Amino acid sequence: MFERFTQGARDVVRGAVAHAEQERAPHVDEGHLLLALLEARGTRAAFALGALGAATEARRASIGRGLTEARRRAGLSQADAEALAGLGIDVDAIVSRIEETHGVGALSGGRRFGGRRPFTKEAKGVLERSLRIALAHRDRSIGDQHLLLALTTRPGTVGEVLAEHGVTADAVERVLYGSAGGGQAAAS
Repeated sequence: MFERFTQGARDVVRGAVAHAEQERAPHVDEGHLLLALLEARGTRAAFALGALGAATEARRASIGRGLTEARRRAGLSQADAEALAGLGIDVDAIVSRIEETHGVGALSGGRRFGGRRPFTKEAKGVLERSLRIALAHRDRSIGDQHLLLALTTRPGTVGEVLAEHGVTADAVERVLYGSAGGGQAAAS
């Protein structure tokens, strides 16, 4: 499938690996893909992010903080934390106690100090979904815009962080294709 990726999409995948290496993360996850997308310049995804106001330095930093906070909560989305709060479980208090004992970021995953970093099941799902989205739009190659759309359509913290910043599947569809949901129904 990688051979169908545009140069921009390949750069995003390589950038995601670089982010994982920089964090010494054991795996490349959806958050790493998003961080690499936010660094893209001159691509369709960069255009969409810019049109939606998510490409400014302040917004990119805010998105990065949202991802960091989600990782700190072991990947729990804000909706998950609110649901647990409804059951009387204070996720922030639990995270704080764990970090007091084991250090900041203890729930964000184990550290890896060398070797290749595999992609998580979820990150692989984004790559696979990007193919389906490209096919639904009758695009011949998979671009970084398809990766962005795939991230916006998946449930979880990355999609939640993007939505909090106005980057939804419908909004990206409108910017890139002039309609909301045009290729999403077929891509699901």
